[in-house]
Amino acid sequence: MEKIKVLVIDDSVLVRQTLCEILNSDPGILVIATAADPILAAERLRTVVPDVITLDVEMPRMDGLTFLQKLMSQHPIPVVMCSSLAESGSETALKALEYGAVDIITKPKLGTKQFIEESRVRICDAIKGAAAARLEPMRAMRTMKEISPKYTADVIMEKPNTKAMIQTTEKVVVVGASTGGTEALKVFLEMLPEDTPGIVIVQHMPENFTAAFAKRLDATCRVTVKEARDNDTIVRGRALIAPGNHHALLKRSGARYYVEIKDGPLVSRHRPSVDVLFRSAARYAGRNAVGVIMTGMGDDGARGMREMYDAGAITIAQDEATCVVYGMPCEAVKQGGVHKITPLQHIAAEVLRLCC
Repeated sequence: MEKIKVLVIDDSVLVRQTLCEILNSDPGILVIATAADPILAAERLRTVVPDVITLDVEMPRMDGLTFLQKLMSQHPIPVVMCSSLAESGSETALKALEYGAVDIITKPKLGTKQFIEESRVRICDAIKGAAAARLEPMRAMRTMKEISPKYTADVIMEKPNTKAMIQTTEKVVVVGASTGGTEALKVFLEMLPEDTPGIVIVQHMPENFTAAFAKRLDATCRVTVKEARDNDTIVRGRALIAPGNHHALLKRSGARYYVEIKDGPLVSRHRPSVDVLFRSAARYAGRNAVGVIMTGMGDDGARGMREMYDAGAITIAQDEATCVVYGMPCEAVKQGGVHKITPLQHIAAEVLRLCC
């Protein structure tokens, strides 16, 4: 297969070198050019045509967001923002997603071998996800309202008993998303009323970014949106977003649903993992759960959704036409764990119908 061609834009020589080393270590990726700022990048684009651009935020002569806006309006190319600003959950990083960036990753740092290898996995997967992204659904959403081994959810918790849990009157909703998911979740959550059943969400994103993402959604949604903390109760009218770099599990004590936040290895190449959340929903909620899998690269959530399906939960996958990347929903369909395939703009109504 032809390699994914990448243009790296960053004013730090060390960051450019490190990114080049990380990306070129993947047999499916090739860095074809680098640039120290957007002005030089524009000159490079006259002679090279990358599949993906990695873009820093703070740079001389022109900041990354200004360049991103110009690029998306004149010559759209999938962009992955790569910035230390994402670590503090900055408004700048969030704006990058609104302006058309496909994903955000933190700049690679020196540290333990495990940290370096997990960063390598995250960065390379983000590039592959961006290369597969279709920018048309992203624009449509903005007008709507040694690499670590690939673990399964077995490393976090045992498989659920195939006997479905007895149904109760209270429902709980679990949602998984990745590439393109930040805008898809915004569309979904803004359509929900104040008394929506409790929701738990896994969106693949860097540590310290999810709190700012939740805060931004909370300002525009009728439901309350917050970053999940260990032992938070799942209640009507509130959506809990799994914190970056931690797994989130749905648990039950009597009639009370709550979330458990825990560490652990990457599952399906991610932490937090949708598979972990969905497996916990299958085990502790069963028939009382509604599962939704949205746009994203890879197969995280596909196995967990099948486990939910087998446990008696109702499951929904976002359709291909409205996905930025039809990877995770497609794999869930292939696993045979999806009851209904639905366009993004209809998912909220379908969830509410199923929870009645």
